[in-house]
Amino acid sequence: MSDRLADLTHALIDAARATGADSADAIAVDGTSISIDVRQGALEQAERAEQIEIGLRVLVGRQQACVSASDIKPETLRTMAERAVTMAREAPEDPHAGLADPAQLARDWDVAALDLADPTPEPAPSALEEEARRAEAAALAVAGVSQVQSASAAYGRRAVHLAATNGFSGGYARTDHGVSCVAITGEGTGMERDAHGESRLHWADMPDAEWIGRLAAERTVARAGARRPKTGAYPVIYDERIASSLVGHLLQAASGSAVVRGASWLRDAMDTQVLPSGLSILEDPHRPRTSGSRPFDAEGLPTSPRAIVEDGILRSWTLDLATGRKLGLPSTANAARGTSAPPSPSVTNIALTQGVQSKEELMAEIGTGFLVTSLIGSSINPNTGDYSRGASGFWIENGEIAYPVNECTLAGNLHDILRSIRPANDARPHLSRVVPSLLVEGLTLAGS
Repeated sequence: MSDRLADLTHALIDAARATGADSADAIAVDGTSISIDVRQGALEQAERAEQIEIGLRVLVGRQQACVSASDIKPETLRTMAERAVTMAREAPEDPHAGLADPAQLARDWDVAALDLADPTPEPAPSALEEEARRAEAAALAVAGVSQVQSASAAYGRRAVHLAATNGFSGGYARTDHGVSCVAITGEGTGMERDAHGESRLHWADMPDAEWIGRLAAERTVARAGARRPKTGAYPVIYDERIASSLVGHLLQAASGSAVVRGASWLRDAMDTQVLPSGLSILEDPHRPRTSGSRPFDAEGLPTSPRAIVEDGILRSWTLDLATGRKLGLPSTANAARGTSAPPSPSVTNIALTQGVQSKEELMAEIGTGFLVTSLIGSSINPNTGDYSRGASGFWIENGEIAYPVNECTLAGNLHDILRSIRPANDARPHLSRVVPSLLVEGLTLAGS
């Protein structure tokens, strides 16, 4: 399949040149996905999708345009090229648009070392159905569960190839396996629900389906009788499963796209303290068997580890070629793209420095506070960092969980929140975002 995708991308850029493009790049993506849902022990839904998508970006001088299609007939490729060139000639000039210089391109990468694609055969739908059944049965076996809203198992395989008129040509494949379960406790207006899901690139790394279903059920039963907490300023612990959202706000504000628009609360923060001393955020696009890993970015540049935040100090924006040129900086090789749009900057795998205490030790230390396990909605001012999110979780008293909490809002400012975080030691290393539970002092909690 990789040869077929390579042939498609080269045919696209050849057609673009023949139609009048000064330069071009093309991407071809071949995807297969299977999704199985069960309910009450019976198959509820089965879906399979197979599709090849192609995308072409052309430049006529500094004018660019993108087109995409899911038809790979030769006449379609010619039509795409003609339309893209016509569109580019009508587009406004962008002095920062353009492909990478050949000297910048990735060479001699080792896809095998990243181990992104499971070599085992594609699972049969019946095997996925059995995984979903096992997860559902395990959840229903937990006392207090009234029903299982959904139990699912899925598989996907995606191959991508990128080629450009600057001489770059490369591709790789990635697989993913997943099982998830959503359980419900209670009836009517007293219903509460929670969930758990796991995904891995390789099936051999997947945890047991029964464990997934049982954990979803135990989380759900623990939420029975949830009520609103008191309003006030309290210490808040973001559970590991949602703590990466806080770091995500920082990563978004450090994106070159936000910085060049002036729509970033970090726009003047380079080389200043944004996290407590001793904490770093490191990006590593070469972690084996990790969903964010890749040997090169969407502009053909070689990826490499870097420090986004080092010892609490912001050290790097996340840049592709265009945003880097706008800021007078080199790309950080973080370009990502689909088939229908030009590249834009995006992070790969990141890790926040872990602490030395467990989440339970942090709970014991604060005595009274709020453990957040779920976030809903979002109101983030991108210019000021003002933060407000709906939340649910558990109230902590005397250092232990006292009762479940729902229907409340957390508010603060990301500048203050992130400079006060204290990490636990419970981050899961297989995730693309390795972030432990985080203690934040003095957030405003709006409840009853």
